[in-house]
Amino acid sequence: MANRKTVKIGGFQIGGGKPLALIAGPCVIESADSALRHAAALKQIADRAGVPFVFKCSYDKANRTSLESFRGPGIDEGLKILAKVRRDIGVPVLTDVHEIDQIAAAADAVDVLQIPAFLCRQTDFVLAVARAGKVVNIKKGQFLAPWDVKNIVEKVVSTGNEQVTVTERGASFGYNNLVSDMRSLVVLGDFGYPVVFDATHSLQQPGGLGKASGGERRYIPALARAAAAVGIDALFMEVHEDPDRALSDGPNSLALNDLEDLLKRVKEIDGLVKKR
Repeated sequence: MANRKTVKIGGFQIGGGKPLALIAGPCVIESADSALRHAAALKQIADRAGVPFVFKCSYDKANRTSLESFRGPGIDEGLKILAKVRRDIGVPVLTDVHEIDQIAAAADAVDVLQIPAFLCRQTDFVLAVARAGKVVNIKKGQFLAPWDVKNIVEKVVSTGNEQVTVTERGASFGYNNLVSDMRSLVVLGDFGYPVVFDATHSLQQPGGLGKASGGERRYIPALARAAAAVGIDALFMEVHEDPDRALSDGPNSLALNDLEDLLKRVKEIDGLVKKR
């Protein structure tokens, strides 16, 4: 892990053997109050655990299962809310972008631009995100082998932007199911950039509820601990104060009240791995 590049996000660095960072937040912006409330609570938990924190949330979930599904406030209102979180709570912010014409506005509002898993092979889109000059978090598509991500990294780096992180979020395993192969984390790490493990989307059941995705949140702690034992640079999690009432991805979201204990356990494992 020490041979991986470091990437600066806000006032801290991840990668290069640095301590584990947390990237967490609700799946989608449900309201300005909700985003600010979650960000403040998450920051307090991360601060108590001594873990660097990035708030993540989407202004628009463009890949919802059903036309009826809640998508969020949209780009204009959503980016205003994310910028307010960044300013008022004092944390770096990550959000995903879905179209080339969204990139410039998002880059003005947040610290990290995320390439969604289902868009990670779209070359022109990947290059446009990279040229914004922000940290780029590549979500590995569920349909990709881990070694295929090297091609995506090379696309980003070809623009001169080496601020890259790569995220494992599970692989398609039959219909409506994902499985996490911990070998993937080793392969992704071989590319030389920080590796992120998404412990919540890895337990999503895409379209599993018919008009919505299901999930198996009870396995989040086990996967998070396992990934830390392999060796990762950041842990990505969807966290919600009341997952059963979340407007998106509730079945695979961790309850806010369960985060602090898990974070302390994962940090302890991370410390042992990186000490060696």
